[in-house]
Amino acid sequence: MSSKIRIKDIAKMAGVSVGTVDRVLHGRPNISKIAREKVEKVLAQINYQPNMYASALAYNKSYTFYLLVPQHESEAYWEEIEEGAMKAAEVRRDFHINVEVMYYDRFNAETFVSQVNHCLSLNPDGVIVVPAQLEITRPFTDKLHERNIPFVMLDSYMPDLQPLSFYGQDSLASGYFAAKMLMMVAYNESEIAIVKQTKDGKVVSKQQENRETGFRTYMNDHFPQIKITDVNLPLETGKHEYADILEDFFAQNPQVHHCITFNSKAHIVGKFLLQTNRRNVQIMGYDMVGKNAECLRQGSISFLIAQHAYMQGYACVETLFQAIVLKMEVDPINYMPIELLTKENVDFYRRTQL
Repeated sequence: MSSKIRIKDIAKMAGVSVGTVDRVLHGRPNISKIAREKVEKVLAQINYQPNMYASALAYNKSYTFYLLVPQHESEAYWEEIEEGAMKAAEVRRDFHINVEVMYYDRFNAETFVSQVNHCLSLNPDGVIVVPAQLEITRPFTDKLHERNIPFVMLDSYMPDLQPLSFYGQDSLASGYFAAKMLMMVAYNESEIAIVKQTKDGKVVSKQQENRETGFRTYMNDHFPQIKITDVNLPLETGKHEYADILEDFFAQNPQVHHCITFNSKAHIVGKFLLQTNRRNVQIMGYDMVGKNAECLRQGSISFLIAQHAYMQGYACVETLFQAIVLKMEVDPINYMPIELLTKENVDFYRRTQL
């Protein structure tokens, strides 16, 4: 629609009042079928495109989106998510967008259930959720669907839950890529270790499980002769005992020179290797957080796979804004880039798009 065509022009062309045109444009009731058809015919003829931004601003409504993420330490992947989400809310402040963060213990399902119930009691306009296990998350997302509350899924993709949109890496492809990159430097090795933080012997992230599946698929296809050994760092024991576990493993397995972890905690092993002066061992990990970057620069981490956590947080809020406030269609699946960082290029990594 030309910027010179006004509502009164549309009214004149349709032979109706300005008020009737306004009601049609804003989907209001109390319009005769004949009048509506006249207005819609004119709108089609002039290829009318509504100014969604102006309409949303004029509506002057406030919106609260809730972000449910695991509890975390500082300089963690989740902190980057939060910062990105808050930046998006700041950019859209003219539309009265507010983001509230809620935390749950990823290793305690009861805290997830408690927090999502609290979230529902607050009547959110939209939700961004890092899911727990499928069977625990489903009752929450079912209730969101019942109330017509849009939600975006972050980190782990569970298509059965039918989110409005998803942001995160293709975990299987990421793990496959990780193996391919690692074997560029470890092709002569006889054994590689996978280091895991576990609860009751298991990792609790579907994303990490999928990364490991992708990793093992590549290894089985291309390096079946290389032994893969698990090293568990149990959360039940506490981090103060991790050094003893790692010391025992590397002392008993001097043939292991390369490790990988599928979470953002590669720095746990990286710092241990530096402190014990094991310069012939390296670990590969995920996420460009400060502690990982420092180990990468010092050589105890070989590679990091970055997944733009800040951009994910920003994009999740922006997607809810577009869908809820501007009534726009959004992309249902948004895979983040799989980027490889080394000590040579880590200082050029940008967490935001230019």
